[in-house]
Amino acid sequence: MTTGTNSRKTAETAATEGSVVYIVDDDKGIRLSLSTLMRSVGLRVEAFESPDEFLRCPPAAGPSCLILDVRLRGKSGMAIHEDIVNRGMRIPVVFMTGHGDIEMGVKAMKAGAQDFFAKPFKDQDMLDAVAQALARDNERLAAEAALADLRALYQSLSPREKEVMGFVLSGLLNKQIAYEMNLSAITVKVHRGHVMRKMNACSMPDLVRKAESLGIGPSLPRGDHH
Repeated sequence: MTTGTNSRKTAETAATEGSVVYIVDDDKGIRLSLSTLMRSVGLRVEAFESPDEFLRCPPAAGPSCLILDVRLRGKSGMAIHEDIVNRGMRIPVVFMTGHGDIEMGVKAMKAGAQDFFAKPFKDQDMLDAVAQALARDNERLAAEAALADLRALYQSLSPREKEVMGFVLSGLLNKQIAYEMNLSAITVKVHRGHVMRKMNACSMPDLVRKAESLGIGPSLPRGDHH
């Protein structure tokens, strides 16, 4: 099994530290050849004969993807994919089948598959699909980590600062917020400063974007003070 220089570079680019490629196929020969192909570009591989073995495996901490055969003994790969989705596992899936048809491919893609290959497939195509899947999963993990950090920043706000932030998001001036909260404008200004600093917001649009990411909307004033 040969791989070109380009495919080697492509997969290595996406293979960040801790990447894992999972393979589920009841054909030992396919598991072995795919494992060899993935390892040839420096990827870590975990191969399983049955979906149950894979589902019992602890999830990877870093980027990962699953190469899944559509036709398995017992349960179909499509049903396994449904189980994975229902469990909240957001791993990108690359389907393969020895009995591939367009209809099955379309169904797999509609179900959220990253890619679909009919056997036999080109090594280069599979490596590229895996590289894209790992890159996509890496982006997802980075976004989730950023959101977790943002959530922690918001939780560091005091209840009063959160209240001020809600009114700031609605576009109220300090004196209007002071009226709403029965505080002095100076106190509101201090709280507002704390909110911007604790949320690492460099501007109002930046604060608005961060609030939207967290699903936090503006607080509506009791009356119209504009």
